[in-house]
Amino acid sequence: MDPGRNPFFRARLPFLRWLLDGDLPHLRRRRLETRHAALIPVDATLHMPGLPQSGTGQATIFTGINAARMFGRHYGPYPPTSLRSVIAEQSIFRRVRDANGSAVLANAFPKKFFDYTHAGTRRLTVTTMASVTAGIPLLTADDLHRNKAVSADFVRSRWKEMGHSAVEPVSADESGRHCAAIIAEHDFTVFDYWLTDHAGHEQSMDKAVRTLESLDEFLGGVVRYADLSDTLILAISDHGNIEDLSLKTHTRNPVPCLLLGAGRQLMAHRIRSLTHIAPCVLECLNIPR
Repeated sequence: MDPGRNPFFRARLPFLRWLLDGDLPHLRRRRLETRHAALIPVDATLHMPGLPQSGTGQATIFTGINAARMFGRHYGPYPPTSLRSVIAEQSIFRRVRDANGSAVLANAFPKKFFDYTHAGTRRLTVTTMASVTAGIPLLTADDLHRNKAVSADFVRSRWKEMGHSAVEPVSADESGRHCAAIIAEHDFTVFDYWLTDHAGHEQSMDKAVRTLESLDEFLGGVVRYADLSDTLILAISDHGNIEDLSLKTHTRNPVPCLLLGAGRQLMAHRIRSLTHIAPCVLECLNIPR
């Protein structure tokens, strides 16, 4: 609860505080359930020593397999080669496609990203790998221009300088509305947000506060326009770090899992570890494991 180290207690987060009846989680009060949402602590350590990393953490989230244990340690930020087949064959994206459902990674990627990946000079993250190997194409600047994708920073601040002159800036709230429309068109939608991780590693309180406030505005837009009677929204991290800016590294703290909408109470009582995310999502989608 130290606002000198934890930007959550310095940022203005009106939507999150409304969801949680004015409260925020901390190590002495890790679980919050209100009439709007449930926020629960989730173990990201996977019962392995060392600091959690994105490669194995995200692989665990998307497959339900303890990827750190399978690999022998935490690894990141990219997936280790030995886990690529597991990600390709057992991710939620793959399971949804195999069940004839529709799935999408809502992030938009600039032309430079595709140029670098095709040239082999940029590696895929777990999230992008899971999407591509399931036959789900990554979204482009054209999709973003048509409001069928979401910019990583919500507001599209750098797209023109990357050569995409048709992409106009929007507010984080507008991006939330666009994301809600994408959600309505698919059975399973993922948005990958990594700016909180960058802010944590930079140990910049000002940047961390701005990042969290933008995320709060985006989430407000998503929830305001989504049909929560038929949609479960789940927000989760693969490791801690932004909650303690006194550290440049990741942390072993429990990560918060925010649940809103249909089925949130049931999921709040089943999810304890990153290994539980994929099974619970598949259950919500009526896809047998």
